Amino acid sequence: MSDTVPVLSHVDEYLRLAQEHNVSDVHLAPFCPPKWRRFGILQPIWDNAEEFTAEDTESLARRYLPAPELRRLEERGDVDFAYAPEIGRFRASVVKTRLGWEMVFRVISTELRTMDELHLPDAIKPLLEYQNGLVLVTGAVGSGKSTTLAALINQINHQRNDHIITLEDPIEYVIESSNCHVNQREIHTHTESFSHALRAALREDPDIIMVGEMRDLETISLAITAAETGHLVLATLHTGSAARTLDRILDVFPTEQREQIRIMVGESLRGVISQQLVPRKDGTGRELALELLVNTPAVSASIRDGKTFMLPGIMQTGKNVGMIMMDDALARLYQQGRITREEALGRAIDESTLRSTIG
Repeated sequence: MSDTVPVLSHVDEYLRLAQEHNVSDVHLAPFCPPKWRRFGILQPIWDNAEEFTAEDTESLARRYLPAPELRRLEERGDVDFAYAPEIGRFRASVVKTRLGWEMVFRVISTELRTMDELHLPDAIKPLLEYQNGLVLVTGAVGSGKSTTLAALINQINHQRNDHIITLEDPIEYVIESSNCHVNQREIHTHTESFSHALRAALREDPDIIMVGEMRDLETISLAITAAETGHLVLATLHTGSAARTLDRILDVFPTEQREQIRIMVGESLRGVISQQLVPRKDGTGRELALELLVNTPAVSASIRDGKTFMLPGIMQTGKNVGMIMMDDALARLYQQGRITREEALGRAIDESTLRSTIG
């Protein structure tokens, strides 16, 4: 037993290791060894690590949780917040489960990356020059939406002279004011909800509003209204493609409101960025596969008429204005030898068509 790695005394020790090894998430759960997600794969930190007991994880959690968060955890059974010890910034989640207290940490890079560093297409940049409208960044959990959104806000911060308000749960990237005045608000810390913060933001003379997540009818409705009334709104949704994103927005509303919302979205939408992070073929990291929908008269008409099923065809013919199909992005990554065939096909929107494209 002397070779077994014991339970470490503080969560910071696990987080320091995570930063040193290019890890995205750390999982500390009862009756499991400590695990981390590295290059998209969840794996034990050590093969010979001691499993946590329920007492271990609760003790670790109590040792680092600030008093207000501990109180919320006791009351609600779960808590999410930004944790910022000296070693860096992390998005922390603690939940009570059947087996005990479980913790998950998302490692946040303290260094804001630019659009060019993230290899985001130039066709996105014109979307950030509008005075109003809606720009959506979508994808599954862990697909890099927050990193992309921070890069877009930072691009605006350096190229415009405006007031930016960000509403986040929690604040991940700290964005210092440059040419713009940047005001970051954290849900639960500075305000009670996204919808409450968004309503308040409209009275604070903003030019750009960033909504960390459009979770419910009220938030989505307020975001669309803000985009219509002279604000550029950037927001995220958990959807996998541009067409599904628009369906998701419209489906949230009661049937009697949908025609009006289709017209509003058709007019105010500027673009949809849908993304996935795909494990590299050589196992050294992940590649960004990105789909881009740019609003054109044809896109606007299909949304207004409730014919979002036509969007893939419109995108296929809209490559001259910078549109990118997800399956084309996956095919390109495979043909460049950066991802495997299995990963490309497993993440495709239309697997059979992609199969015939890449052979």
